[in-house]
Amino acid sequence: MKLIIAEKPSLGRNIAAALGLTRRKDGYIEGGEYLVTWAFGHLFTLADIEDYTPSAFSDGRWHMDNLPCFPAQFRYLLRVGKDGKRDPGIEKQFSVIRSLCLREDVDTIINAGDADREGEIIVRTCIERTGVTGKSLKRLWLPDQTPQTIRAAAADPADESAYDLLASEGYARTFIDWLYGVNLTRYATLRTGTLLRVGRVIVPIVKAIYDRDMAIRNFTPEKYYTAVSRTIVGDCPLELASKRRFSPYEQAKVQALCEKYNAEGAVVTAVKRKKDTLNPGKLFSLSKLQNHLGKKYKMPMDQSLAIVQKLYEEGYLTYPRTNSEYLAAKEKDKVKKIIAGVADKGYPIVFKDKKTVFDDSKIESHSALTPTYKFPSPSTLSEDEKKVYSAVLRRFVAVFCAEECVAHKTEMTLRCADEEFTLRGTVIVERGWTKYDDYTGKDKQLPPLGKGDTVPVDFRPAERVTSPPKHYTIETLNNYLKNPFREDKARAAEQEDADDAEDYRAIFEGLELGTEATRTGIIENALKSEYIALKKDVYTILPGGEFLIESLSRMQISMDKYRTCELGKALKRVYHGTSTVDEAVALARDEIAQIFSPRTDPPETDTDFGFYGDEVGSCPLCGNTVARTRYGYGCRGYKDGCKFHVNASICGRVISLSNMRMLLTEGHTAKIQGFLSKKTGKQFDAVLRLQDGRAVFDFT
Repeated sequence: MKLIIAEKPSLGRNIAAALGLTRRKDGYIEGGEYLVTWAFGHLFTLADIEDYTPSAFSDGRWHMDNLPCFPAQFRYLLRVGKDGKRDPGIEKQFSVIRSLCLREDVDTIINAGDADREGEIIVRTCIERTGVTGKSLKRLWLPDQTPQTIRAAAADPADESAYDLLASEGYARTFIDWLYGVNLTRYATLRTGTLLRVGRVIVPIVKAIYDRDMAIRNFTPEKYYTAVSRTIVGDCPLELASKRRFSPYEQAKVQALCEKYNAEGAVVTAVKRKKDTLNPGKLFSLSKLQNHLGKKYKMPMDQSLAIVQKLYEEGYLTYPRTNSEYLAAKEKDKVKKIIAGVADKGYPIVFKDKKTVFDDSKIESHSALTPTYKFPSPSTLSEDEKKVYSAVLRRFVAVFCAEECVAHKTEMTLRCADEEFTLRGTVIVERGWTKYDDYTGKDKQLPPLGKGDTVPVDFRPAERVTSPPKHYTIETLNNYLKNPFREDKARAAEQEDADDAEDYRAIFEGLELGTEATRTGIIENALKSEYIALKKDVYTILPGGEFLIESLSRMQISMDKYRTCELGKALKRVYHGTSTVDEAVALARDEIAQIFSPRTDPPETDTDFGFYGDEVGSCPLCGNTVARTRYGYGCRGYKDGCKFHVNASICGRVISLSNMRMLLTEGHTAKIQGFLSKKTGKQFDAVLRLQDGRAVFDFT
């Protein structure tokens, strides 16, 4: 007998239906030579810190005494319910899995976890915990869940050992995320008195939004002047804008420039016209699909992922958590069959064997999202499901469309005095694939001018104002996270054909923040934790997110994109077999250990602001005890009306425990270096002195 263990009940039912299994039992389905059972996603979870430490910490509270925790061997325990109590349903299903694995007539066990790193280790963990030995282990890898694909994969499953490196990367990522999340969440929470969720990926995501919003908040618009000419040539409006900028104090200069340009006029120095074909966008990766849906429908990432996952489980789309926009060469025959089915629906598409579509070098584990052989009836889909499915189908149609999109492109260069102006225009003459997929470009007609023609100009001073950076949107944040070292700006439609080699290098080397499989969940966690907000498709930082990032900065915990990407590269080395799980975990362990190492900063650079509740001295106003609070140092007599308080950070400089104690006992601190003036942006050194119960700067 062959036992297939699916990651979730829905996949188990699909596999059983495809193989014709009909006899339903308690927790599994059987028929012929197959048994099919399932997990509920994660049946097991990594043990918590208290499971590795003595029972002295049984009061249910977090303590510094057992931090940091670096298990010599990570242990898995059956997942408990949200209330922390045992879950009878999980225990029962694992009992079913174990009994089936140990059945004497079962000689082959097939891992049918989702076709990704997480699915690989979910089922592996279950099999390992059953204690089964001596049986053949296989892998059912499903790029889609159509009956044809399931039957073909079940007839010839791969050896489970072929996915050992994928599993190793999965375990390394799980262990590293546990080390960061458990140790630093507890440490930061105990130090601030506020629950702070500190994770390897969530922090750099929140920090990216924080940094952008701080840049917007602190932006000071600046007025400037330039020379702009607006005229009509034939029936076409023609605008020429100088690249030269002048301050508000240089209006005479911009006026003189306008007069000079108007006196000399403009001459066309070059005209290039050509008939060109516009290429459609590439097939969708998950991120690019989420970008599209977020921009067009303001659809949040968690909603679009849930829908595309559902369409995959129902067999209508291929595997969703893909980071590629390309198809594998071995899929050409399958794609031809899908094209035939789509053509039967009335779409004008033909097979195209092009490098922009089929490129094995741009695929890590999964090909781009496409429709499958199975087509849904419109009546079976909700309105949002129709939007998601239609987006994938229409992009597939555009890529393989038999009708080309033809445009007339014009590039015109004009010279006015010593400045050149370049104008570009595009006019679509044959719509082609744009009838089926979105095309964001607009027709822009240029006047019918030739080389040597003179052009009337009317330059006038134009007042402009510099613009602040833009908030992150679903699209621009996704693009940033896929490659945080590329300039984080949205891709315009005309950039779709730009070389994407750098983006794929970032993916393959582990330089991205999060992965297609994890990114949506991490962003959703940040939203639920009220660190960030999403309104329509725009992300903004919330006070909780500001507190998280600023608190970590005060604690000198660096969780920036550089450190996160270094760990991502270490995980990729595990996947490629050039490093081990233990080596990757050791890298994370060493970095975390540094955070817990005692600091010996000299007084002038001391930044240790201690732990929430630390007592630092007596209140100068009422004599009560002053202690560390969430935001700084406050008097415990606040309930009686005492308002003494000193911020944990003043002008960008942490006020340490030692300096605060000195302030309360001696009335002043040592000279503190590195204050930052909010007005001038310059650093300065100063002493803090008590004056009428307040901390003030003393420069004497």
